[in-house]
Amino acid sequence: MENSDSELEIAIGERLKSLRASSGLTLDQLADRSGVSRAMISRIERAEASPTAALLARLCEGLGLTLSAFFAPEEPSSSPLSRRAEQRLWRDPTTGYLRRSVSPPGMPSPVDIVEIEFPAGARVSFPPREESRVMTQHVWLFEGMLEMVLPDATHRLQPGDCLFMDIGDAFDFYNPSDKPARYAVILNRGR
Repeated sequence: MENSDSELEIAIGERLKSLRASSGLTLDQLADRSGVSRAMISRIERAEASPTAALLARLCEGLGLTLSAFFAPEEPSSSPLSRRAEQRLWRDPTTGYLRRSVSPPGMPSPVDIVEIEFPAGARVSFPPREESRVMTQHVWLFEGMLEMVLPDATHRLQPGDCLFMDIGDAFDFYNPSDKPARYAVILNRGR
């Protein structure tokens, strides 16, 4: 179920602070690892700021996590079944895109599956991250149109198309149309 904005900001802040503490990282250390300023991390932890998708991805990489692991419950699931009504949702405060964690949490798999509802005209840019060079993803478009802008090529996806890519380099998700796009990201955390 989707939470209100303030509840979600508090939950994200508490989760970030908990993960940082359990990793034994100071604010300065996480800032160095993620490229996110110490002040911004502190504001997020105190629920004074909502991180964008790109910013949250950088923080997760600094913690050695995927976004799916960040949003997963702290206690591992005992069920290999992830019911749609129980899947965690998060809305990017800048673009409005809706991210659904589809994979059952806590399973011994390096693969995460995420469903995205991406608004018309939206763009999310991810900077290059050395920590992500061991990760790959498939982007599988169900509805709408999606452009994947990579350093050496731009791929325009139509419904049914699937793009495989490394995620260590910079890339953008872009919806050039006037209709929402819906797609899945199948992330593999290790080759």
